[in-house]
Amino acid sequence: MRVALLIAAKDLRQRLRDRSAIVVGIVAPLAIAALMSLAFKGSETFRFNLGVVNADGGPVAASLVKSLGQPALAQVISLSRFDTAAQADAAVRTNTVQAALVIPSGFSTSMSTSTPRSLVTLTSADNVTAANVTASIATSFVAQLNADRLSVATAAAAGARNTPSLQAAAGLLSIPEQVAQRPIGAHQLRAISYFSPAMAIFFLLFIIGYTARSFFVDRGQGMIERMRAAPVTPLQILAGKALSVFAFGVVSLATVAVVTSVGFGANWGTPVAAAAVGLAMVTAVVCLTALVIGVTRTQRQAEAVSSAIVFGLALLGGNFVFLSTAPDVMRRLALFTPNGWAMRAFTDLATTGGGLRAVEEPVLAILAFSAVVGLAAATLAGRAVTA
Repeated sequence: MRVALLIAAKDLRQRLRDRSAIVVGIVAPLAIAALMSLAFKGSETFRFNLGVVNADGGPVAASLVKSLGQPALAQVISLSRFDTAAQADAAVRTNTVQAALVIPSGFSTSMSTSTPRSLVTLTSADNVTAANVTASIATSFVAQLNADRLSVATAAAAGARNTPSLQAAAGLLSIPEQVAQRPIGAHQLRAISYFSPAMAIFFLLFIIGYTARSFFVDRGQGMIERMRAAPVTPLQILAGKALSVFAFGVVSLATVAVVTSVGFGANWGTPVAAAAVGLAMVTAVVCLTALVIGVTRTQRQAEAVSSAIVFGLALLGGNFVFLSTAPDVMRRLALFTPNGWAMRAFTDLATTGGGLRAVEEPVLAILAFSAVVGLAAATLAGRAVTA
């Protein structure tokens, strides 16, 4: 064990003297996490400015405008009133408002006829979400009106009299089933709480290429042969390399976690649970590093293979995009990657909290991945030392 520790200490000293290792392991994750959190900050909440043109002025139109101004919608919609559809259209084109709803003249009176007038929505391809919300509002309101009209028509067909009074009463009806917001015990996922671990893990993966390149440099300079000339076994050499990777990875993740939590307000979850996920992820990186060393024969091959692994895992595991908004196939593929499970764990910790039990499944999945990769690496890495 002492020999492995000496080899690990030697590698760590080399890494600390190399400024690029400090940049990749600590500085870059902090900088990119901050930048990406700023870039995606608008995705945490949604609010848009809706233009309204009330060319009707009747009771039905007044009811629609009143419903748009309810306090429940105030956190999502800001109303801007326009006199004409042309003014609203110009506002949408210049992005003064993100969408507009036009209530045409005669809309209220047409509800009692067989040919009711239609609401008009003005939207832009640059504001798809606002367009969908506006269309949903219009569709829901029209559905309520159609339900009212159907109730009056049914009553009239059954022989009811005083249809105008029925129409007035129907206008006061509401759909029996309503949508209400209720707390579910989860916090909103902030961009900084997602991209802090995402970038920390992404740059942690770069240790694979750095260590593999360092190994082949040592072998090219005769360092490995000199170690083998001493009473040092191939297993001790590999153990020393693995310990250096593990130590640097733990320091890198811990530093980014502390700085982003204290400085940027990122939520990594409870320390014990976050540490368990981090240690499991570092173990996976150690096994991947050993695998790259075992399957490659030159420094150039090691760099190419490690780059493919790093960016492949980052793309599949959701280090660049929110997995919750990704296509279903991508969310499924992420479960075959250790960083995908890690991101799932950190997301759960940031939103629902919990201790070790909350990350039990992700940690076991990452360790299972590490066991499979480590077994493959164990059969190949020894040959790299003796080659």
